[in-house]
Amino acid sequence: MGGCLSKPKPEVKVELSLLDKEREVADAMMSPNGKASPFSPGSECRPNGALGHGSDDDASATLRPSTLHKPRDYVEASVCHVKDLENGQMREVDLGTGRALLIKEHGEFSAIGHKCPHYGAPLVKGVLSKGHVRCPWHGACFNIATGDIEDYPGLDSLPTFQVRVEKDRVVIRANKQALQTQRRTKAMSKCSAVINSNTGFSHVLIIGAGPTGLVCAETLRQEGFTDRIVMCTLDKHLPYDRPKLSKSLESTAEQLRLRTAEFLQTHDIELLTEKEVVSVDVKTKTVTFQDGFKMEYRKLLIATGSRAKPLNYKGKEVENVFHLRNPEDANRIAQLASNKNAVIVGTSFVGMEVAAALTDKAHSVSVIGIEAVPFRKVLGEKVGKAIMKLFETNRVKFYMLNEVSEMVGHHGQLKEVVLKSGKVLRADVCVIGAGSGPATGFLKQSGVHMDSKGFIPVNKMLQTNMEGVYAGGDVVTFPFALRNNKKANIPHWQMAHVHGRVAALNMIGRPTEVKTVPYFWTAMFGKSIRYAGHGDGFDDVVIQGDLDDLRFVAFYTKSEEVVAVASMNYDPIVSRVAEVLGSGKTIRKRDVETGDMSWLIDKGSQ
Repeated sequence: MGGCLSKPKPEVKVELSLLDKEREVADAMMSPNGKASPFSPGSECRPNGALGHGSDDDASATLRPSTLHKPRDYVEASVCHVKDLENGQMREVDLGTGRALLIKEHGEFSAIGHKCPHYGAPLVKGVLSKGHVRCPWHGACFNIATGDIEDYPGLDSLPTFQVRVEKDRVVIRANKQALQTQRRTKAMSKCSAVINSNTGFSHVLIIGAGPTGLVCAETLRQEGFTDRIVMCTLDKHLPYDRPKLSKSLESTAEQLRLRTAEFLQTHDIELLTEKEVVSVDVKTKTVTFQDGFKMEYRKLLIATGSRAKPLNYKGKEVENVFHLRNPEDANRIAQLASNKNAVIVGTSFVGMEVAAALTDKAHSVSVIGIEAVPFRKVLGEKVGKAIMKLFETNRVKFYMLNEVSEMVGHHGQLKEVVLKSGKVLRADVCVIGAGSGPATGFLKQSGVHMDSKGFIPVNKMLQTNMEGVYAGGDVVTFPFALRNNKKANIPHWQMAHVHGRVAALNMIGRPTEVKTVPYFWTAMFGKSIRYAGHGDGFDDVVIQGDLDDLRFVAFYTKSEEVVAVASMNYDPIVSRVAEVLGSGKTIRKRDVETGDMSWLIDKGSQ
């Protein structure tokens, strides 16, 4: 299985080439044809991407001479010999004031930020394929010429840096600030209309401020949309990183936020917080809120996400029983569990992540599950047992094939959880993570079609049955290309981002279909499981590696075809498989049964 792991790259010797003297900014950087030419004659200069799509700093150097950065804002470094990199190779290089990712593909060099803007993953450990690099941790993709984000998760793109070859040496010239930030926000338009915030009309109204809603709003502005955009949310917070809630219980809303209030204001994205939609009238194109306020729209996006499924048990009035809905819930759970007894009901990813997060805080952690093994339906029995063993090693007690009968309180505060088996567990705090359903109850009289479970069926362009009404994220079933367009509900953080962009582009008349490989992750006890594909209904699991050591790859197959992959401690194999699946190629069960993964490297970088 060694073939799937990239070999360590040799250390790069860095030679900083200091500018002899400060150059006259406009004259030195602008050639007669108006293109950036900051380098000496005779050098081969590649500005690393199309005009206007590189980093903001490099773009401004070409487009706006009056606002050019001074030479001292830049650093130049000779980073390697031209023959040090072969085609299809990447290398992280040091420019003295920061690092960059140097890439060679089709005989040309390019340089971009070296960290994924999502969680800071080292992109040198990712996958280079067909003009983009895919993050090894969570699967985001970035164009190597422009730095633009092309697949998710995450909101920001990467800075690009100028590359030239001089006397067989590769030289990078980079803006120092871009080297430090390692991220770039795409240019956005503003709203051209003068609008009173109390006006009951918005050209685009987005219900929900999760990743689908936020990416939709930002994409509209990035694509030049200049009419009004309003997002509304039941939450009282700015959009925040919800997957972290169950992994980092003590994080505040401010620490988790995805964008600041200033950012939204700057780009004319209005956010209405603590606003609950109670009805939608598609005939008059009007949304009504619980407080009686009404807002008309031209285009509507429904992206309300999931809502916890209620459990049936006695003692609903007992306090300190939580569904993890927001940062306040997470903070309170962590506080109540400190040196106390915590009970988790349900072996969902959220429930298990909370259990893992509480082990170093609580006196005891107990998990109740209706299945015999956690994650069996998603990851299979063998992987589920290995994870269960990891939890037990970290003193988590499981009560499987069981359900809650009653929550017992003392002076209103939770003291015991009674199971249907008759077992009584001491409990000071309880977290219910036993599944969720679409938050679409407000649409019942709207005319927007929903299935028997409350999901909204949409087409490939995320259009509902009603003109001008789009839906995305957890609430939809959509034609999934990798399963012959069979309708699927894929409630992943990454997929929600994709839906936001697709909805935005279709709203402005740019027909775009959902084309992505689903990608999700979970983290427990400092270890991550990465997963790509859609394994729903898998009939076999082929495991390579060592489950006992928690270093493995699991391939999920259906009718002799690999439909999904999960791994632990085996980066970047999940991203490699995502590349293969995304290219439209089929991976056969026989391909993965041999244990030789070297073929993946070739297929993933064609």
